[in-house]
Amino acid sequence: MRLTLFLMMFAAGGTQAAEVPAARLKMFAPLPAVVDSKSNPVTEAKVNLGRMLYFDKRLSKSGQFSCNSCHDLAKYGVDGEPTSLGHNNQRGDRNSPTVYNAAGHFSQFWDGRAADVEEQAKGPVLNPVEMAMPTAKEVVAFLKSRPGYVQAFKAAFPGESDPVTFDNMARAIGAFERRLVTPSRWDKFLQGDLKALTDAEKAGLNKFLEAGCATCHMGPYLGGNMFQKLGVVKPYPEQRDMGRYQVTKNEADRMMFKVPSLRNIDKTGPYFHDGKVPKLEMAVAHMADYQLGRVLSAAEIQSIITFLRTLTGPLPAEYIKEPKLP
Repeated sequence: MRLTLFLMMFAAGGTQAAEVPAARLKMFAPLPAVVDSKSNPVTEAKVNLGRMLYFDKRLSKSGQFSCNSCHDLAKYGVDGEPTSLGHNNQRGDRNSPTVYNAAGHFSQFWDGRAADVEEQAKGPVLNPVEMAMPTAKEVVAFLKSRPGYVQAFKAAFPGESDPVTFDNMARAIGAFERRLVTPSRWDKFLQGDLKALTDAEKAGLNKFLEAGCATCHMGPYLGGNMFQKLGVVKPYPEQRDMGRYQVTKNEADRMMFKVPSLRNIDKTGPYFHDGKVPKLEMAVAHMADYQLGRVLSAAEIQSIITFLRTLTGPLPAEYIKEPKLP
């Protein structure tokens, strides 16, 4: 017998029962406990080392910036700025996305230029606008100058004759990030607890599905699994940043960006690649308009946002405590 979920959709003048086949929820999945990697298995020693590296401002030329500066773990992995402040008061040209749950995405950065979080971790350290270290060699020289780091690298990468390398730095940070997952009530709902969401939240889920949001925002991360053109139905008004085209120079990639995850979306504004959309209400309205060709009412937008808030999970307070640095 086909399983169905009976959800309540609230409409003007009363309530209306709506049947949503369970098959429609198969496009989603609960978060994993850890996003493991065959090429970089997660171990406690790697995680402990990666946590220190993630918080260490000495990995920047000025000694003022760490990974946590732009991806503040106490603030859901963002800094709340349209674009982040970096070396010599420079600002990048793209919004810093959250690091929570990012290890499960199919690629990293808005343009997908890094395959995984390990590759991504190398970029900001050497970027002249961000942490601005001159060379990987100088990063390694600093790490080798700290006996505590040398011992931590040996523990994290046993059997290697020279474990303190730039690549291993990135692997350790990646291992730490692979446990930055934030399961929420939505995951309990997907696992069969139909009482995990309220009727209003279920109504918002219905509206989310009905509007077509799940065309791009699917899977365990409700995004992070594809590139999509910004401005599918009509041209997006801001086109100075051409997205993936700037990496590939392929005409088909003009205005193509990685679809962001909706996990913790109500905590990670401002929105979009340039951070120019300050409110979640505006972001939902823009996506409906430019991506789906729909003009949503204020009530419909609020209903969708009511659902989106169920995607926010508690922060792993113990895991993200700032460590003592060697």
